[in-house]
Amino acid sequence: MRSSKTIIRLLVVIGVLISVYACIEPDALTDKNYTEWLSGGSQTIFDKGVGAFGTAFPSLTSERAKVHEIGDGAFGQTFVTAPALINPGLGPIFNNVSCTSCHINDGRGKPPGTGEQISSLLIRLSIPGTDAHGGPNPAPGFGGQLQQRAIFGVAPEALVNIDYTETQYAFADGETYSLRTPTYTLVNSYIPLPADLMISPRIAPPVFGLGLLEAIDEADIVALADVEDSNSDGISGKPNYSWNIVEGKKTLGRFGWKAANPSVLQQSAGAYNEDMGITSFVFPKESSFGQAQYDGLDDEYEVSDSLLQSVAFYIRTLAVPARRNADNTTVLHGKQLFTDAKCAACHTPRMRTKVNVAFPEMSNQVIFPYTDMLVHDMGSGLADNRPDNEATGVEWRTAPLWGIGLTKVVNGHQNFLHDGRARTLMEAVMWHGGEAQQSKEFVDNLSKEDRDALIQFLQSL
Repeated sequence: MRSSKTIIRLLVVIGVLISVYACIEPDALTDKNYTEWLSGGSQTIFDKGVGAFGTAFPSLTSERAKVHEIGDGAFGQTFVTAPALINPGLGPIFNNVSCTSCHINDGRGKPPGTGEQISSLLIRLSIPGTDAHGGPNPAPGFGGQLQQRAIFGVAPEALVNIDYTETQYAFADGETYSLRTPTYTLVNSYIPLPADLMISPRIAPPVFGLGLLEAIDEADIVALADVEDSNSDGISGKPNYSWNIVEGKKTLGRFGWKAANPSVLQQSAGAYNEDMGITSFVFPKESSFGQAQYDGLDDEYEVSDSLLQSVAFYIRTLAVPARRNADNTTVLHGKQLFTDAKCAACHTPRMRTKVNVAFPEMSNQVIFPYTDMLVHDMGSGLADNRPDNEATGVEWRTAPLWGIGLTKVVNGHQNFLHDGRARTLMEAVMWHGGEAQQSKEFVDNLSKEDRDALIQFLQSL
C-alpha cells in the first residue's frame, strides 16, 4: 500500500499538471513534465476499486461536469418496447437493452458461460465484397451485425452457440498451460444463412480513456506505421481508414477491435443502432431496415441529438486509473522484459494528445495507453478471416493496456482478447502470433520467475 505522503505527492503533481500541461508547447515537454504513474496525464484518478473505470476527468469545469452527468445517466438507461413514456424504441431486433448491459462499470465484457446466451459479446456479419464506402459488405437479410434478441412477436435473427477446444502447451521450462479455441455456430436463424457468410465475434471493450485516444494527433499515429517493415523488425502495423458519416469521407479509424470506427460519436451512435435498435441523426434507419422484422414506420429519432452528444461526451471524459506499484522492483523487471520482448513496439507506452485550446482538460496531455492505434497481423490463431475496411482477416488493432490490471476488480473476470477466449493475461500473451510471434517465443523461453514478473508489470497498468 502506498504511503499517505506518496499519495499526497502524486495528487500535487496532478494539480500542477492540470494548470500547466495545456500551456506548454509540445516541443518543450521533457521527462520532468510527466510521470508514468499518471496513465491519463492530468486526467488520472486514484481509484483502484470497482469504480476505477467510471469516474469523470478530475478537472472538468462545472458546466462540463453537468454534461458528463447527463451522459452518465443516459449510458445507464434501459430501453423498452414502444409505446412507453420513458425510453421507448427498443428493437425490433437487438442485442441488449442498455449501454451498461455490455460495458458493466464502463469495463470489459465476457463470453457467456455454459448454457448462457451471449450478452456482452456480439457477432459482426458480412459477405465477400465491400459496401459503397469500402467497408464490410452486409449480409442479405441480416445486415452487418447479428441481433439474437427481439421484441414480442418478432423473430430474432439467430442464436449463437460457442464450443471450446482445449489444447495443452508447455513453456520451454516444462510448465504447462492450456489455450481454448472457440467455435461459433449460428442456429435457429429466421431465414437461411448466406452460404458465404463471414462472422467476427467482438467482446465489449472498456470505454474509459477514449477521449484521450481520440485527441491524439492523426500524424502521430500514422508516423508509427511501418507497412513495408522498412526496419526489418518483423512488425509492420498500419492505420485503418473508414467512412466517417458526420464528415462524409474516409478518416482514420481509432476505435473498435479493428480500428474501424473514426470517432467516439459514431461508435456510440452505432452501438445504439445495432445493439439496441435505437435510431439517431447519425444512423436514422432501424437496424432491421429492409428485413422482414422492419416495422415500416418513419419514426422520429429515438435518441435525441443532444442526448447522443451527451453520451459521447460522457465516454470522452472518463478518466484513466493511475498505475499501481510502478516502482516495485519486480514490476520494473517485468517492464524491462516487456521491452526486451518487443511488446512495446506495438503497445506503445507513451503518447501525447494534440493542443486544443477549446478543451484544455484534453489538451497536450502526456498519456500512457500502451497502444499505437494501428492494426497488426496477429496470426492465423486469432484470425476471424473477415476484412473490415482496410484491416484484413488476420489484423487487429493494438488494444490499449492501461487499466488492464484492474479488470478482475471492476468486472469480476479476467477474460481478454477480442472474443474473451483468454482466461488470464498469460493466455492472452501466448495467443499472439503473426507480427508478435517473436515476442511470444521470447516469453515462451523465459523462466517462471521472469514470466511472473512480466505479468506483475501488466497487472500494474
